Parts: sequence; structure tokens; C-alpha cells
Amino acid sequence: MAARPATLAASVSPVLVGVSIATRDGMVRPLPAAGALLVAVALQVGVNYANDYSDFVHGADTPSRVGPLRAAASGIVAASHVRNAAIAALGFAAVVGLAVSVIVDWRLIPLGALCIIGAWMYTGGPHPYGYVGLGELAVFVFFGLVATAGTVYVNEGRLTALSIGGGVATGSFASAVLVLNNLRDIDTDAAAGKRTLAVKTGRPATRALLVALLVAPFVVSATAAGFGGLGPVGLLPWLAAPLAVMPVVASQRREGPALVAALKRTAVVEVVYALLWALALVI
Repeated sequence: MAARPATLAASVSPVLVGVSIATRDGMVRPLPAAGALLVAVALQVGVNYANDYSDFVHGADTPSRVGPLRAAASGIVAASHVRNAAIAALGFAAVVGLAVSVIVDWRLIPLGALCIIGAWMYTGGPHPYGYVGLGELAVFVFFGLVATAGTVYVNEGRLTALSIGGGVATGSFASAVLVLNNLRDIDTDAAAGKRTLAVKTGRPATRALLVALLVAPFVVSATAAGFGGLGPVGLLPWLAAPLAVMPVVASQRREGPALVAALKRTAVVEVVYALLWALALVI
């Protein structure tokens, strides 16, 4: 449960989009592509464990919190074990990422190190950036731009406009998941001194941000269809648009369970969007 399987779409989807772009370009390298997937998933699991541990240490997870059970805060798993699991997952990501960097381009090593530091410092360390409203931006960068464009790079050895567009789309979905999470926890986070973007801006602005993030991927696919050479088939991801309505509607409510369901639905929308994007690119 601490690995939060519902959030793994944020790591799998950008790699899927990146590999589909490389497939369209006829430049897929199976080994680096597999390595990119392993790194992405390990980073996602690692940041989830690290968040579970660090929020417990900082007192952000309290009995009044609504949402999935937290391993450390509930006492089901010793906090030190959760911390060690985070270190193990991030360590695995580091080893695989180093191997991919050696095969592809050693200049990827500093970027990989930044990703691992970012995963831990999200809620860990003396000055966690997730506690000052930078979480959504970091998720957009790491689980959108870096994950998608990075996957394209390890396959093609270059960045393309389509890889950046794909990164914007997947990053928007990943950030939307975090927005819903922070909207759900807005009261308990404020009480714990966790100044997330939702706490800083309030519910109305957070809901508006959610709408913008859920609209952005479809703008990207329309742009790719019109100007990226994909043609009408590039609009296939729009078939996922109706699924994005439920999270927007649910965000208007304050009930925790409704927002938890919306969070999971957003992850589903990202996966469906990524699959349709991949299909459009392969076609």
C-alpha cells in the first residue's frame, strides 16, 4: 500500500509515450528503453516510500488525515523500514540509471542524480520543497518532461519537439494527480504547517489549476495533429477526454473519498491517453 500502485501511471505513461515517439522515428533501442522504464517505476515507488516516511517524521500525517493508509503513520510498518525501502528503491533507480547513462551518454548521470535528490527532497530533508508549494512543478518536470523526453533521448540520442510535447502532456496529468491529493489534504496539511500550493492558493484556484492541467494534454495532441505531422490520427487521444470530466466534477466536493476516487480516475485517464497517443504514433 505504501508503494501506492494507483500513482504508478505517472511513471509508466511517460515512458510509453517516449517509446512510441522513438518507434515512430524508427529508432527504438530495447535495452535503454527497458532501463528507462525500470528507472521511472523505481523512482516513483521510491518517492512514494520517501513521502510516507518524511510526512510521518514531519508530523504531516495525523489520524484526521483522509486517504489511503500510510505505512509509517499507522504504525503497521516501522518508520525506519519505510525509510530503508525508499533508499533501496532509489538506489535501484541509481544503479539502472547509471548503466543506461554509460550505454547512451555519460552526461545523463548528473540529470539522474538530480532526479534522485528531487525524489528524496520532495518531503524529506530540512527544507522539503513539497512543503513550500513546489511539488506540482517538480512532478511536471520529473514525471513529464524528463521522463518522456529522457526516454526519447536514450533511444534516439536527441530531443524532438514531439518529445517535449509528450512531456508536457504526461507532466500535466501527473501534476493533476498531485493537485487532487493536495486538495484532499488541504486542511490537515495547513494544520501541520505543510504549505502546499493548494494551501497557499485555496480551493477555488486549485480547482482552476486542475482544469487547466487536464485540458493541456488534449491541446498538445491537437497541436501535434495539426502541426506535428500526425494528421487526424493525432486526435485519437481525445477519446480519453470524457474520462477527464469526473475528476473535475469531483474536485468541487470536499469529501475525502470522492477526491480519492478522482485521483485514481486521473491516473486511469493518463494511462488511456498514453495508450491512445502510442496508437496514433504507431499508426
